[in-house]
Amino acid sequence: MKNKIITGIVLVAVLAGIVFVLNKNKAQNEADTQIAAQTNPSIAVRIAPVKKGSINATYTANGNFIPEQEVKIAAETSGRVIKLLVDEGSVVKAGQTLALVNGDQIGVQLQNAQTAYATAQANAARFESAYKTGGVTQQQLDQVRLSLENAKAQLRSAQITANDANVKAPISGIINKKLVESGSFVSPGTVLFELVNVSQLKLRINVDESQVASLKLGDKIKVKASVYPNRDFEGKISFIAPKADASLNFPIEMIIENQTDAPLRAGMYGTAYFQAFAGENTETLTVPREAFVGSVSSNQVFVASNDKATLKTISTGRNFGNEVEVISGLKEGENVIISGQINLIDQAPINIIK
Repeated sequence: MKNKIITGIVLVAVLAGIVFVLNKNKAQNEADTQIAAQTNPSIAVRIAPVKKGSINATYTANGNFIPEQEVKIAAETSGRVIKLLVDEGSVVKAGQTLALVNGDQIGVQLQNAQTAYATAQANAARFESAYKTGGVTQQQLDQVRLSLENAKAQLRSAQITANDANVKAPISGIINKKLVESGSFVSPGTVLFELVNVSQLKLRINVDESQVASLKLGDKIKVKASVYPNRDFEGKISFIAPKADASLNFPIEMIIENQTDAPLRAGMYGTAYFQAFAGENTETLTVPREAFVGSVSSNQVFVASNDKATLKTISTGRNFGNEVEVISGLKEGENVIISGQINLIDQAPINIIK
């Protein structure tokens, strides 16, 4: 019993000592914080001036070349592939047969339809003669005529089905992929080939609001491909999206004629060079990209004035590399904060460092 009492007293003393040390450390930390706040209340930042200067109005947009046409060719009937007439890389014309499918059941259906149609024709001719002599009624003749029309429709359907058994190219182009081998059994919808037409290519890019306003269908744009750095291509705008995407950019497509001496392939990287204001340089107010809070799309910057940071919302225009055009909200000569914004709030005291 005595040992338990001594142990309890020791534990209480230890706990009391811990509490005392924690309270002392807390008081010391609060004192240090107050001293730091008194000796260094401002936030260190770097600034850059709002400048007006001559900016080349040319801007670029990057994208990938895609085929003008691309289709996946599928079987339309069930059967076994008995012969492939093309291979990967083959150049084909629209309507050309690519594969033969052996549909025995289809052949039987076609033969039955031909026989039924011939029988219906004979019956119709016999009833026509009988009707003239009064051997059959008008109703009987009408029923035979209807049977003839049905047999004709069934024959046409069987002929179409038999014709569909041979897989044909819907467009001219190049076989990019062959997805079946001879002897394979296919069903309707089974993809057999991937066919692309690259006689013309499309360059798909995105431009922002300030850039899309000056573009129109048919405009000719200089295009360069990464694989031909010393070669210029001409793109013709064929599509301008009427609605911006989620990132507030407008998708644009332009057609480029493929050239045999510098062939382009789908998937290659391309750059479109847009020339605004007829290529003239213009006096433009700009700020560094680093000045924006979060990102350029926020349109918010901190302006350094009287040792304080003032948060401003501005209107921006085009992007020129590391510089962003200012349409309104700032004046030439004002200083914007380009580092340290993460620690700032509106009207926070600042210390400008070099």
